[in-house]
This record gives sequence, C-alpha cells and structure tokens, in this order.
Amino acid sequence: MGAKEKKAMKEKLKKVSPQLVSSQQKESADFLSLEGVPAKKLPVSKPQEKKATVLYIGRIPHGFYENEMEAYFRQFGTIKRLRIARNKKTGKSKHFGFIEFEDPEVAEVVAECMHNYLLFEHLLQVHLISPKHVHPKLWKGFNYRYKPLDWVEIERKRHNKEKTLEEHRKMVGRILKQDRKRRERIVAAGIDYECPEIVRRPNCSFHWLLG
Repeated sequence: MGAKEKKAMKEKLKKVSPQLVSSQQKESADFLSLEGVPAKKLPVSKPQEKKATVLYIGRIPHGFYENEMEAYFRQFGTIKRLRIARNKKTGKSKHFGFIEFEDPEVAEVVAECMHNYLLFEHLLQVHLISPKHVHPKLWKGFNYRYKPLDWVEIERKRHNKEKTLEEHRKMVGRILKQDRKRRERIVAAGIDYECPEIVRRPNCSFHWLLG
C-alpha cells in the first residue's frame, strides 16, 4: 500500500468515526453518561410516611372496658382517644372498639404484637386503619362514659302517670277483651269453672266481682 492510499484511508476513518460515536451515544444515552453528555437524573423514591394511628380492636371480652383497655394499652405509648361501641338502649358492649395513639410507630407495634393475642379466652383482632378510611364521626362523643337508661324507672313512671279518660277506656277495653278470650279457652278445654266477673264502676274503673 502506497503513501497516497494510506493517506486516503486515514481521511475516510476520520469522517466515519464521528458518525459512529454519535450513534453509540444515542443508543447508550439511557444507560451510561458519555463525555460531553449530561447524565440523566433518576427520580428519587421517597419512603412512605407512616401516618396510621387508629387501631380497630375486635372480639373484646366481657369486662374489658374503657378503663381496663386504657390501663392495658398505655404500656405501649400515649393514648389520644379510645372508644368502645355500645348499645344505645342497654349500654352493653358490642365487643369491638377503636384506639388512637399519638405515635404512628407505636400503633404499628401494637397491631403486630396484639393481633390474635389470647385474652380471657378471646383472640383479639387488631388492625391498623389508614387515615382515609377513618370515619369523620368516629370520635364523636368518644370521652362520654355511657350510662344505660333505667328502664324499670321509666316504665314505672309511664305506668303510674295520670291517665286521660280516653286512655282509661282503652285500658278497660283491653282488659275485658283479655278476660273474654280467657273464658273461651276455659270452655274449649272442658273445664267447669266459673270465672269472676268484671264490673265497671260509674267512674269507668272496674273491679273483680266474685260469684
């Protein structure tokens, strides 16, 4: 190969090499940074913040109420609020409730440690509730210690209250109807028995008249 041919070969290589370099840069731009080409910044993945502080507690045994639960779970951390679902009429526990801790990490530890924990022959069911699933009225009246209504006293007042003339007539009619049905059952059973009669007084009251 002569000197002219070598010189021509070098000039061809100089023309081809920039094209090869540019094609390699395009192919490897997504993987490696080359000289003169700025490297791409990958998005930084931020760790998800743990914000769940509310716990659902199910299968609460009888006798394990607000005071007992607060005293027991206080060993894990500070309790902000605590609530047990109760029957509005009787005040009895529905055997599930909710606890809110100040620290999300404490709530996570409680959920891990106390789930399926055997307490008074009951396996507690403890689960974290995400903030978006917490009902806005969950803590309405959370610090209210429910006192069941005294239904005996309510019924006593209702029974002893002064009745109107119309209420008294309805009561007498109901008693007479019950007495008539009782007499029919006695006759149908073939029992020879004379029932005492109910006699009305002029003031619409009544009394038993024994025959």
